[in-house]
This record gives sequence, structure tokens and C-alpha cells, in this order.
Amino acid sequence: MRRDRLLVAVTLVTLLAADIHFVLLPRLKTWYHLPRESCACRVTNGSLENGGATTVPWTTSQNFTVVSTERGSKLERLFRHPLYNIRLPELGPDERLLQEEELMNYCKRKVSRWERYSTVRLHLKLYAASNITILNHPVTFDPEASWLQFHLGINRYALYSRDDSSVDRLLRDMQTATVISADFTQDEKALKGACDCSQVVKPSGLHLKLALKLQDFGKAMFKPMRQERHEETPENFFYFVDFQRHNAEIAAFHLDRVLDFRRVPPVAGRFINVTGEILYITHNEELRSVFFNSPANNTCFFAKCLYVCKSEYAVCGHPDLLEGSMSAYLPGLSIAPRISIPNPWIRAYSFTGREEWEVNPLYCDNVKKLYPYNSGNRLLNIIDMAIFDFLTGNMDRHHYEIFTKFGDDGFLLHLDNARGFGRHSSDEMSILAPLTQCCMIKRSTLFRLKLLAKSEYRLSDVMRESLSRDPLSPVLTEDHLQALDRRLGHVLRTVGKCVKKLGEPQVVITDFVESSRAKLS
Repeated sequence: MRRDRLLVAVTLVTLLAADIHFVLLPRLKTWYHLPRESCACRVTNGSLENGGATTVPWTTSQNFTVVSTERGSKLERLFRHPLYNIRLPELGPDERLLQEEELMNYCKRKVSRWERYSTVRLHLKLYAASNITILNHPVTFDPEASWLQFHLGINRYALYSRDDSSVDRLLRDMQTATVISADFTQDEKALKGACDCSQVVKPSGLHLKLALKLQDFGKAMFKPMRQERHEETPENFFYFVDFQRHNAEIAAFHLDRVLDFRRVPPVAGRFINVTGEILYITHNEELRSVFFNSPANNTCFFAKCLYVCKSEYAVCGHPDLLEGSMSAYLPGLSIAPRISIPNPWIRAYSFTGREEWEVNPLYCDNVKKLYPYNSGNRLLNIIDMAIFDFLTGNMDRHHYEIFTKFGDDGFLLHLDNARGFGRHSSDEMSILAPLTQCCMIKRSTLFRLKLLAKSEYRLSDVMRESLSRDPLSPVLTEDHLQALDRRLGHVLRTVGKCVKKLGEPQVVITDFVESSRAKLS
């Protein structure tokens, strides 16, 4: 009996030791590393306090994971976080891009002009010339249309507010609304088919994109699929001859919203019937002339530019359906003027040239002395744009645009993102040059980047969830999603080096700084 009791006691002690070693100790270690608060920053009365900046680690280990006890949507939790619910100042009339009466009158004139030119006589003339049936869809102008509400929501700080329901409506409308007209985009029309083949940087006519008008008179730019999602840009390709990818446009919009920049117009994926929704409804004879049937009996078309007027440059439906991105148009330039400004960190668009910033590590010191980068938020906005482009891998940011109404303190538009997400296997660190050379970042941007580095809000996870809502899901491959996390780590480590070198007050800058010109006016 005593021997049996001793055996039982030894067995129990062994089991207890194993339980402590394999179960209890790992849990205690995990609990010890768990953050005690959901956010190291505090939000009071809708503004960021300065005191929370130093309590979050600057870098995040890729191998360390925290098990979240919360369940449900990470994306919804992210958008409920205090950092995504900071109240902006009350908007005055001068801080809104458009006034409702002004926009409605402008749109009514556009609709009337459209209806005058869409007469039966015009359709008969086109039919006689081309022997192609041209469908005539009536225009339904609705003052509550999603694209109109999106235009009315544009303000000094962003293209849309965080709780603007018209954006989700606009995404749905671009996915499903009837297309009533198709045409070349304005920049492609400006080429008039005359392209210089000797140019290193080909004009935009090389890239297939069309302006599609919807039945509610909304307008979207359609970029067709040119590259499969799993294909990477060849390493020997220069950035200025890379493909434009439709899925990059979609993913860039979602990333912009996840980062809370809200500077990319809404983009949705859609399958277009190239015969019924382009060929049969276009009034442009030149556009109809570039359509043909492939040997596989698929309907195809190619760009207007002469040096790509060949079938091998075409895109084709299967047999008529073609997937692509639909990007919402901004208000017309006649009612909401914009200006295009060269990026101070523009690249050398040649095979051998190099720009000053590529050889001068003190280049930012010169930029800071120049208008409009010597005051206000313009330089900080350039750095925001560089971080955004680094995450997507877009090296083609040669210009940026701003609305003239908002002047020097307006935000930068992040347009034309189709050359992002080309390579997931490498990170182009030179895109971060504005951050590495200037060592400045907005406080709000930094806090959100830190938040997206946490496992509870991991950037790849919230992006995967956000992109799953698009009809063309999966929009990005897993390799591209994982690259987002890796690049985010690079950004935070870069900021950490700047803080170590210069101190946090000089690196982390409070938002909404008025420019000196604004103060004088």
C-alpha cells in the first residue's frame, strides 16, 4: 500500500510540474507582455494630448503575437477607436469645397447639355456611319445621388468625413449602376493619337482607361485588368514603364481609408461587358474603331496611341466580361479648380539621370526654405504621401494635386495609384526619402501607424477584411498583405531613429498648423 501511495504521489507531482511548465508559465508570460491599455495615447475633447507619444514602442516584432480576447470585426473596432473619432473644427462655408446650390445649378446645366446632344438625329447619324446599334439610356438626375453627396462632402481636411454614408452608397452605385456612355479620358483625347515613340516616359494614352458615365449622371474612370494578381513587376522594369494595375487602385483606396487620410477618391471593382457597356453605347467613333474580335472570339480593344495600336497590347473580355476598377471622378475643374505641383522628391524619368535628393542627404534642408514648404502642413502632407506610397510600393509620384480654394493649408490628393502593389518581395526604401531626410511626421499619423502595428488592429488583417467587401475580392494576394506589415515596421523604425537622433518634440509635429500666410491674411 505504501508503495502504491508513493507511486500515485510521484505521478501527481509529475503531472503538476508538466502543467505548470507547459500551460501556466506560457500564459503568465503572455499576460505579462499584454498592453494594459487599448491605446497609449489619450483623447480629450476631440484633440490629441502630447503626453502619450512615448509610451508605445517605436518598433514592433514581427514574431510576437498578442492573443486578443475580443471577437468580431477588427475593422469595425479600428474605426471605433478614439484615434478615428477625433472631432474636427466646425466647418465654415469657406472650408467646404462646394455649396449645394452652386453644385446643383452646375449639374443641371450639364444634364441639359447632355440631353441636347443625345438627340435621335445624332444616333441615326452614328448608326448610318458605323452600322452599329447604339443604345440610348435615359439620364436620371437625382439631387440625392451618391456622387453628388460625395462632392458636397469634400472639405478643407479630406475628401469625405469618417461617417459619410454617401461613400459606401457611391461604391455600390459604381459596382451596379447602368453605364450610359463610354469615352476616352480627357488626357488621352489631348494626345489626338499622336505619340512620340522616342519618349522614355510614354504619355497616358499608353494606359487603357475610359471615362464611363452612369445613369444618374455620375462618372467613373475605368481601368481594365492588365496583370494577374499573383504576377510581380519584373525586377528589370523601370518604374515609369510599369503596368497600371486595376487592383492597385482598389487597394489604395482601402488603405487610404484605413490610414484615415481620406485623400483617395472612392474606387470599386466591377465586371464590365465591353460590348454592351462600352462598344454599343459610345458616341466616339475612334473608340469604336479600336475594338476587334480575337481568334478565341473574345471582344478586345486597345489604346488610342499609335505605337500601341496593335492587338498584342489589347485587353480582352471573356468573351465580353472584363474586370477593372471604377474610380469616382472629382468635381469638374470649372467648378472646383485644382493645380498640379511637381513633387519635390520627383524621380529622374530617364535611364541614367539622378535627382538632387538621390545624392544629397541634406536635400530636405533646402526644401524647408522654399515656399510653400517653409510653413504650414504642406511638407508634413508630402511625408504622409511618401508613407502611403511606400506601403503600396508606388515609385511613380511625380506630381501631386490640391484644390485651389483651400490654398496652402489644403490636403494633397493621392490620385493615380495604379502603379502600386507591383512587387511584394522587396521594399523600395527610397520612397521614404521625405521621411528619412526631413525626420518629421504628424502626431496623428504616427499614432495611427502605431495602432496598426498592434496585433488587435494589424494592418494586413484590417486590409484583408476591408478588401473582402469588394466584388473582385481577393483584391490582393496574401504576399502583398504581409508586405504591408513588413513595410509598416520599416516606417516605425525610421521614425524611431529620427527620435533617437533629434528628440521627439522636433520629430513628432502637432497637426493643423496654420501657415504663416494664412495668419497674415
